[in-house]
Amino acid sequence: MLLMNKIRELFQAFHEKRLTSINISKIFVYLALIIGGILMMLPFFWMSLGAFKPVKEIMVFPPTFLPENPTLQNFVEVFERIPFVRYYLNTIFVTVIPTIVTVSTATLAGFGFAKYKFWGDKVLFWLILATMMIPYPVTIVPLYIMAFKAGLVDTYAGLIVVGLSSAFGIFLMRQFIINIPDDLLDAARIDGCSEFRIFFQIILPLTKPALVTLTLFTFTGHWNAYIWPLMIVSSDRLKTLSLAIPMFQGQYVYNPNLVFAASLMSLLPTIILFIFGQRYFVEGITLSGIKE
Repeated sequence: MLLMNKIRELFQAFHEKRLTSINISKIFVYLALIIGGILMMLPFFWMSLGAFKPVKEIMVFPPTFLPENPTLQNFVEVFERIPFVRYYLNTIFVTVIPTIVTVSTATLAGFGFAKYKFWGDKVLFWLILATMMIPYPVTIVPLYIMAFKAGLVDTYAGLIVVGLSSAFGIFLMRQFIINIPDDLLDAARIDGCSEFRIFFQIILPLTKPALVTLTLFTFTGHWNAYIWPLMIVSSDRLKTLSLAIPMFQGQYVYNPNLVFAASLMSLLPTIILFIFGQRYFVEGITLSGIKE
């Protein structure tokens, strides 16, 4: 919507003959953004349209972009071949709980690092940031060994426990909360507000953009997780969507129509979440600058 409004303003300026060299340069920038956006969306459009095509139409050459014989049979067959509802509920469960816990702990920790001074706070914060420099593949084997010794292999707890904290979340919330004036908190303390009341009634409402941004990042990361569920899950009842969708393709059999249909259904929660939170998401990315 913001991009379309800018384009509308430029066309109005062109009509009123108010174009300058700066406006002309903006036209090229917006055209480049539009072309780039279309190119990035093409795979999504191809998958979405392919979900309504018969398999013969997908494999035909030269390929057709729009479905010639649209059908819903692909979606029906997805539910017939695998327990898709069970996998969907598993994914929701192992995504929503870590997201809630991660956002809650990151907000509390970010508030503490931003507004309280204690011995070793700088060192502790930089140690947390240092964990972001460790590549995730390096931690997989130690995490699996700890989960195995704790008896968490092939359990819901094993799927969830590794995603209950986020160094990036703490960093994001700290950088956002640090911009909130200390005078606002001091005024609340003078009025008799407790620290928890300050957090819930002042900090949380003012950090809504950062909260939505962190929620989107965390939810998407857990929803699309593949490596850890692949390692920790061995039974069919605990599989998530990321493990279920590859079941439609194998060494000798490939069903692109079913892969497209299952992928489209798996994307719906993240798309809906982004649609409702996109305004706060853009604001959170813009305002969460680095400040000491």
